[in-house]
Amino acid sequence: MTSSAAVWLVLLLGFAAANLPFVNERIFVLGPQRSPKSLGWRLLELVVFGGLVVLVGRLLEARVGQVFAQGWEFYAVMACLFLTFAFPGFAWRYLRRHHG
Repeated sequence: MTSSAAVWLVLLLGFAAANLPFVNERIFVLGPQRSPKSLGWRLLELVVFGGLVVLVGRLLEARVGQVFAQGWEFYAVMACLFLTFAFPGFAWRYLRRHHG
């Protein structure tokens, strides 16, 4: 896998993982169904899924080449990007009008 393909894979995985907590009612996608799932569960899932995306990115980086040490700035930018990716799911869950 080329480094460009690895970057696109991590970005697509990050977008999907950031929206998963908001589009389903199961805890961590596979767990028991909560109806309705609280915002606290959704935020916990968002943090865990963000960590998993960083882990997958780190593994792909190791496969493509040398793994570089990351400072706090990297994780701050990653958290902001992950929250930005989560906005469509958040808007769908909490900001749309519910009819019925």
